[in-house]
Amino acid sequence: MNGIFITSELDGLMAQRVRALQERWDPKLARELPPHVTLIGSSGAGPIAPDTPVDVLTGAIRPIAARTPPLELTFGPPARFIGREIVVLPLDPHGPLRVLHEALKTSGLRCERARWPFTPHCTLNFYATLTPGSLGALMSYREPELWVMHTLRVYHTRDDAAPQLLFDAPLGG
Repeated sequence: MNGIFITSELDGLMAQRVRALQERWDPKLARELPPHVTLIGSSGAGPIAPDTPVDVLTGAIRPIAARTPPLELTFGPPARFIGREIVVLPLDPHGPLRVLHEALKTSGLRCERARWPFTPHCTLNFYATLTPGSLGALMSYREPELWVMHTLRVYHTRDDAAPQLLFDAPLGG
């Protein structure tokens, strides 16, 4: 993998709770990045071309972020991707989150083709093999708080290196 991703990180107590789940059940995932939701690079739109200059990225992404108010979002109960070891906290793929995703997707930045439809989520398990105990613990988790998405983070991700933060773009200016 070599591409540019747009994410938004969970924060506060919610991020601490999700991070604790990841550390317990999938430590490799917990070491990669803080708990986050990927808006561009996974579902709905593949990664942005890795050779895209940062000034082109900022010119496309920052105006979209500036005109988008912070989004108040609620995670649904955990879900497991069919036939995979991946357990996620899903978000509703419609409404303001879809509008933001589509604005980023159609901003003129070159994205790879998406492998899956837009399914926004925060991953709880990705690498670890699930046991009945770990699956039960992850599937029983409920996130009680409303999450306010307030900042987009743009990362260049390569398989052979840690993701490199290129810049942040606050929502609403």
